[in-house]
Amino acid sequence: MGFEILGSYVWDFWFAWDDETIHMFFLTAPKTSEHADLRHPHARIGHATSHDLMTWKYEGIVLGPSEQTGWDDGTTWTGSVVKSPDGKWMMFYTGTQLSESRKYQRIGAAVSDDLFTWTRLGRAPLLEVDPEIYETYDPSRWHDQAFRDPWVYPDPGGHGWRMIFTARVKDGLPGGSGVIGQASSPDLLTWKAEKPLFSIGHYGEMEVPQIFELNGWWFCLFSNATRHMEPAYLATGKTGVVTGTHYIRSREPSGPFELVEDRFFGGDAIGSFYGGRFLRTPAGTPVFLAFLNHRADGSFVGAISDPMPIWTTSEGYLRIDGRQYGMALQSEMSIA
Repeated sequence: MGFEILGSYVWDFWFAWDDETIHMFFLTAPKTSEHADLRHPHARIGHATSHDLMTWKYEGIVLGPSEQTGWDDGTTWTGSVVKSPDGKWMMFYTGTQLSESRKYQRIGAAVSDDLFTWTRLGRAPLLEVDPEIYETYDPSRWHDQAFRDPWVYPDPGGHGWRMIFTARVKDGLPGGSGVIGQASSPDLLTWKAEKPLFSIGHYGEMEVPQIFELNGWWFCLFSNATRHMEPAYLATGKTGVVTGTHYIRSREPSGPFELVEDRFFGGDAIGSFYGGRFLRTPAGTPVFLAFLNHRADGSFVGAISDPMPIWTTSEGYLRIDGRQYGMALQSEMSIA
């Protein structure tokens, strides 16, 4: 098992390289007698460091809900880290508010000089739902306002910065309204929401997205659980009964992206893995990590895997080797 904290759960995670050190940030909450699904309101953002992605040093909690009333006094959830042009690190993260029963999600940021000590960037979020584009909270359609998991990266065309995130659109069936949302910024501070990067009508949520390039293809990872699929799509049997990480792809970073296979490349019926991330080792080898989600009996693990090989087939399909964890992969594995 790659990374775990005794007495605590660990799940969604993201990375930042600083020279030869990899910094991993993640959600963590104490293990209690409550059901593991109730961990989310207690989540804090933790920090660990490594030089090889195998051996980790836990560095403690770096960010939790604000002690002042505001947009993130309820929870601090999943995000990403980038280095700004002025040399400071910026962590974009998801926040919710206690007075709203943690139902409304917004995106804000914290800053750091060294990746260890973080300070909130003001007292307001940087990006909120644009109701002209994305669904706002409607309990008749979904259990919360899905607007989270910001993944920020330099615009490949050189025009500032881009962000993708988990969101929903207000048209379509409730179980199929999940999309990969997107926004743009010239300076990491001023953000403008744009139409979704991808929408297909199969999923209620497309969680923890990440964009990367591999072997001439641009891939966007996302995670989904069987219970959050559109029932009519699930009934076709194309995807199987599956929970885990999947992908869409394009020849261009701006799209259009397409779903080229229904079966997940990193999923199984148990839901062994979730929230998968792409990363390169210090030697430049592409690898895949995910948090260890469910055991065969359905109980929650709450740890992060060791790196696993990831590659593309000659047809450009994404594949991983999760056999070290006994994962029953939905997609047929053929090492090319």
